[in-house]
Amino acid sequence: MRGTTSTDSALKRARQELSLTLEEAAARLNKETKGGTDASLLSAWESGRKRTGKKNRRALCDLYRKRQEDLFAHQDGRDTTVSEATGTDVEVRTLTRYTDLIEAMVQVTAGAREHLVVMGSRSREMSYLTAIETAVAQQPDLVHYRVLQGPPRHEELADHLVRLLELREPGERRNGVRTLRIGVVDQRRAMERSFVASESAAVVPLPSFYGVDGFDCGVLLGPEAAIGLVQHGREAFASARPVETLEAVRALRGRHGTTS
Repeated sequence: MRGTTSTDSALKRARQELSLTLEEAAARLNKETKGGTDASLLSAWESGRKRTGKKNRRALCDLYRKRQEDLFAHQDGRDTTVSEATGTDVEVRTLTRYTDLIEAMVQVTAGAREHLVVMGSRSREMSYLTAIETAVAQQPDLVHYRVLQGPPRHEELADHLVRLLELREPGERRNGVRTLRIGVVDQRRAMERSFVASESAAVVPLPSFYGVDGFDCGVLLGPEAAIGLVQHGREAFASARPVETLEAVRALRGRHGTTS
C-alpha cells in the first residue's frame, strides 16, 4: 500500500488501500457510472476542493466497500468520523432527522453482503422496504432474517412480506443454508425491539426527540455492535413462529387491523 499521512482524507486512504492510482480509480468509477471522472477531479474530491455528487458517492462506496459518512466526512464539514476519533469499531452516530434515519437504514441494507437482519413490525417507509427487496433479489447468497414482533402494524409491511416470499422460496438453500427466514414473536411475551443490521453496520431507531409520536431518530452503529445485533436477531428468530407462506402472511393481516 502506498504511504499515507494523517492529513489524508478517508476517500484518499480508501483508494490507496486498494493500491489504485488516481487514473485507475477514475476508470473503475466511470465503468460503473458511465461518467467522465478523471484523475484531476478525483484528486479534488479527495482533497475536499470539490464535493462529490450523489451518484458518484454511491459508486465510490461500492468500489471501496466503505460507508458514505466515512468516505466523505472531509467534504461534509466533519474533520473525522466517530470511529477515527475513538480508534475503535464501536462507532456511534446519532441520527436526529427522519431523512437521515431512513438514509442510514437504506445504506446498511445496501451494504449487506452476508447477513441482513431486520427486527420489528412497524416498517412502512417504501424506500427502505424496496432496498431490502433489491438486496434479496440481487444477492442470492445474502441470508435475510425478518423477525416480526406481533403482526405487521402497517399494510406496507404486510405487502413487503408478500413480495419477499415471491422473490425467494423460504425452503430453498444456497450452499446448504436457508437464505430467507421470516418469523413472528408473540408480542405479549417479548420486549419490542426494532433494528436493521448487517455484518458491518446497524441502525437502531429511537423514539422521537421532538414529540411523543413516532420513531424518527436513531443511532448508527459500527461493525462490532452490528455483529452482535445480527446474532441477537438470529437468536430471536430461533424462538419465533415461522411465516413462510402467503397464507401465513394473510393470517397475520387478519389478526391485526393494519392501516396505511
